Amino acid sequence: MIPIRDTIRSRTTPVVTIALIAVNAFVFLQELKLGPDLDRVVEVFGFIPARFVSWVDLGGSPLDPWRFLPLLSSMFLHGGWAHIAGNMLYLWVFGDNVEDSFGHLRFLLFYLLSGVIAALTLALFSPSSIVPTVGASGAIAGVLGAYFVMFPRSRIVTLVPLFFIPWFVQIPALVYLGFWFLMQLLNGSLELSARAGLAGGVAWWAHAGGFVAGILLSVPFRNRGSRSRSPAWLA
Repeated sequence: MIPIRDTIRSRTTPVVTIALIAVNAFVFLQELKLGPDLDRVVEVFGFIPARFVSWVDLGGSPLDPWRFLPLLSSMFLHGGWAHIAGNMLYLWVFGDNVEDSFGHLRFLLFYLLSGVIAALTLALFSPSSIVPTVGASGAIAGVLGAYFVMFPRSRIVTLVPLFFIPWFVQIPALVYLGFWFLMQLLNGSLELSARAGLAGGVAWWAHAGGFVAGILLSVPFRNRGSRSRSPAWLA
């Protein structure tokens, strides 16, 4: 299921959402130019749970900035065209309304903090993983979590490929995002039971952690006086 748009119009221009998409796109284009050097960049700036957890044991200072830098830098690296396209699509569809409710600066802080919490959640559930994690999905999961609680009556126009025929349906945000979150929990649990944490793949627990962070942070980050709005067709 591919989200196309939601049914709520933003009252302000989502300048931070647009800027984040632009920055991610710019960084990805620079990645494409690196060739074989990209692996080294991902190794340094990607988030590796085992390195973060064992930093002191490996002889590093507990407050060394290089220990914490990947918590932020990993959000702006992506593993391929499909990876960045999917992440930016979700950010575009859901980010504008959350930014509208938070305000531009608060939204930026919320986005970055959600991404950090998502990475720390991954470290909690996969502390031995030596696979570099990259991508904005943890931060975007925070946006989804905030949208889930603030705009439950919205509907998501969704593309469902049906035997190669494009089929567009409107799915309530509560259902769409609730199902999305349950899938992260299910896949994360299956990964733990299979002890696949060292094998790489999708960072399910980062997604789940970011989503929960978005739900919890939506209260303090929300602008006073802002309120969830019904979609236009319900107004």
